[in-house]
Amino acid sequence: MNVSFSTRGWQQIPWEQQVQMAETMRFGGVELYNVHKTPELTGRGGPLHRHTAAATARELWQKGLCIPCLDIACDIAGEDCTETVTALMQLAHDVQCPYVSVTAQRDDDARISAALEALLPAAEAQGITILLKTSGVFSDTARLRTLLDAFACDQLGALWDMHHPYRDHGESADTTIKNLGAYVRHVHLRDSDDDGSYDLIGEGTLPVGSMMQALSSIDYDGFISLEWKPEWMPDLTDPEVIFPHFVNYMHRFDSPRGKKKTLYDNAAHTGKFVWKKDSLISETFPQVLDRMVEEFPDQYAFKYTTLDYTRTYAQFRDDVDDFARALVSLGVRRGSKVAIWATNVPAWFITFWAATKIGAVLVTVNTAYKIHEAEYLLRQSDTTLTDAAYACGFSDPKYLNRSFQKNLGMSPRQWLLENRPDPSRAPSAEDPRTAQRILTPGECRALLDVLGVA
Repeated sequence: MNVSFSTRGWQQIPWEQQVQMAETMRFGGVELYNVHKTPELTGRGGPLHRHTAAATARELWQKGLCIPCLDIACDIAGEDCTETVTALMQLAHDVQCPYVSVTAQRDDDARISAALEALLPAAEAQGITILLKTSGVFSDTARLRTLLDAFACDQLGALWDMHHPYRDHGESADTTIKNLGAYVRHVHLRDSDDDGSYDLIGEGTLPVGSMMQALSSIDYDGFISLEWKPEWMPDLTDPEVIFPHFVNYMHRFDSPRGKKKTLYDNAAHTGKFVWKKDSLISETFPQVLDRMVEEFPDQYAFKYTTLDYTRTYAQFRDDVDDFARALVSLGVRRGSKVAIWATNVPAWFITFWAATKIGAVLVTVNTAYKIHEAEYLLRQSDTTLTDAAYACGFSDPKYLNRSFQKNLGMSPRQWLLENRPDPSRAPSAEDPRTAQRILTPGECRALLDVLGVA
């Protein structure tokens, strides 16, 4: 699965940071939007200036990245954008980008055809393909197919913006693919509800699954690019949440091409394994779960005997995804430490898989810790006390202070000041301050939540 994100809505983020995000969040490319209106990129000294574009392309390649498409808000039917598109095709050639996309908003077939006739010779000379986006007049993909058939040119294709044909014309994914087929060279994706509001991928009503199946039917191996403008969800404007969610969600549609789909018998020949023993090492935990859902969606993954919790693989993944979204909403990010104090109950397993999907670090806390062990952990922690108070369920930090005063004779801050981490000294059972006794539930909750459940 080749995934990228569009810089539409994120132009304020510096280029270096965009590249870093793409690299660390496992994208394959960065799609540039209206780059001709971004002088800090195309001006002298910028990474996409004509003197530096080739070097930038090489640097991206070394990081496993590329620029899959230059997308512009240029109405090919309503304005004279020939000069702009021609200049961008030159930039696309310099930066080794194969596509430049345009829209058609005005219903004027004659002007659309005239513009394409003027642009295609330059596209052929530069080795660039012009993509007509399935929005505006071409959200009716049958109309777009008629135009593409009339030109029958290798330098002319379609950008399937999945949102518009479905929302504007009620087109099914199968209809879109029947109309456009191999003309589809690039894909835009965002999710939405029936009322027109936008959602994170997989949380709206856009039939993403059927759309991906339709792409698979034509062996599509190009990029699927996330389109997201921060103003679509004012309460969620953090790319460190939006972008990894998209990548993780889209991995479930990874092409099986090149992967072994053979199921392996167990020793007794009573069941099947998805992987050979030594081949699992290259898979991430989310990929493992997605593959199990793919192969055995209705098979039981979890059956707890003393609690009413029985789930198939598909149901269990849904629980994991729901809890992962809840953690993200609480501020958990890649690299965050999530401590869990629980016995062997379903919630523990859900927390484990959800934290792993986010990229957070799960810290398991033994429910039978003695006071000196809990104090040692606390000495090694670096957690905000206020955040810890809220995390452990206190409505106000003063109640956490009271708990510490009652059980330890001092405030949390005093305790931490007196117990600075000392790597040369581990806690000892002989230390009078760390008398060996089992914590009460209240003490455990206060102490252990301070360790980092925030």
